[in-house]
Amino acid sequence: MARLTLADLADLNAQFEHSDPRDLIRWAKEHFGDRLAALSSMQKTGCAVCHMLGSLDLDIPVLFVDTGVLFPETYATRDRIAEEYGLSVRTLTPELTMEEQTDQLGVLYLTPEGQAECCRMRKSDPLLAIAGEYDAMISSLRRSDGGPRGRTPVLSPDPETNTLRINPLVTMSDDDLSAYLEEHAVPTNPLHEQGYATIGCNRCTTPVLPGEPKRAGRWRHLGPWSQYCGINPTDMMAPEQLAIDLPEDLVDRVLGRSTDFVI
Repeated sequence: MARLTLADLADLNAQFEHSDPRDLIRWAKEHFGDRLAALSSMQKTGCAVCHMLGSLDLDIPVLFVDTGVLFPETYATRDRIAEEYGLSVRTLTPELTMEEQTDQLGVLYLTPEGQAECCRMRKSDPLLAIAGEYDAMISSLRRSDGGPRGRTPVLSPDPETNTLRINPLVTMSDDDLSAYLEEHAVPTNPLHEQGYATIGCNRCTTPVLPGEPKRAGRWRHLGPWSQYCGINPTDMMAPEQLAIDLPEDLVDRVLGRSTDFVI
């Protein structure tokens, strides 16, 4: 195994900074093959990525984390996207139902500490349960979302799942995203048209008022302390923490180098 850090990817990230998202997806498939998946919560950006996957026909599975307390509109969007684009959507679920979790631990999401634990159990743990099955995941983060995401690289190691995260939409502006969705008639979650800028669990997501930040509707009841669920490593970790271990030959292919072994 070889270590792959964010610093190792500096040249590639500079090279890919202005690449077409579809070219990045093709690059990912070429290098990772069947060890590549996409991660989508079926928000606008995830739906755009799903459209790209369908149009490229590269047989890349889509991972969808079902916390068990999503909006009905989110499930309907997942099913419609899968059917229209012929995608294989793999739904991941928590170990406990929300009722079982509440019986054992109480209503966690009423405090910042409890919210972090609830998100870990219901969002991060289902993804961690399949760690080792994939070497790379296509995500849909964008810098225009602001906050920590304003510095998201195109390629970033995810230490939690030990995968390389590929963010093909990272430089896409809000206007560019809207234009893409309109041009290709991409189905999106109808809640976006009802004031929901971002959409998570039904317990902790509300519409956003005009002039509010995009993520003001997430965990509104907790104030400004809770902004992210932790499923995306660049939201929570410092750059020096972003490192993974992959087979030496795979790291060589990704970085375009050859390793000399001395016996």
